[in-house]
Amino acid sequence: MLYDLLKSRRSIRKFQNREVEKDKRDTILKSALLSPSSRARRPWEFIAVNDRELLKNLSECREHGSGFLAGAPLGIVIIADPATCDVWVEDASIASIIIQLSAQSLDLSSCWIQVRERFHPGGGKAEDYIKALLGIPPHYHVECMVAIGYPAEEKSAHDDNALLYDKIHINRF
Repeated sequence: MLYDLLKSRRSIRKFQNREVEKDKRDTILKSALLSPSSRARRPWEFIAVNDRELLKNLSECREHGSGFLAGAPLGIVIIADPATCDVWVEDASIASIIIQLSAQSLDLSSCWIQVRERFHPGGGKAEDYIKALLGIPPHYHVECMVAIGYPAEEKSAHDDNALLYDKIHINRF
């Protein structure tokens, strides 16, 4: 059930030194291609990275909050072409959570790394650093990266009693 998958999905930043199998990687990427997008424009594209040195370099894209990517066996960079669709940020974000849920359904863990509007420690935008590193054409933008792997840390599932029910409104605010 999707609800159980959502309850168990947690942001994991420590991964086992174990490769993500090709069939699981391919399932995650095919799931991303099934992501809904505004007017079916599909402005997103995905770069799967499993080269350890490249993952280490990608992990240095931001001053804080991306270092754990160096320990992940798989990273997926989510990019989009703004000329294709005016809501590319939303479309890329939807695809990113589909990637995370797909990984979770395959007994893998993941964590989102925000890139858009973040900065590289050496100055400049984090996305420019990533675009140069991966040879991404200039008209694309990098929304985020998702680190994926077998978890090397455990986090308990979300508790129904801790949900913020006061954030739910029926019919009116």
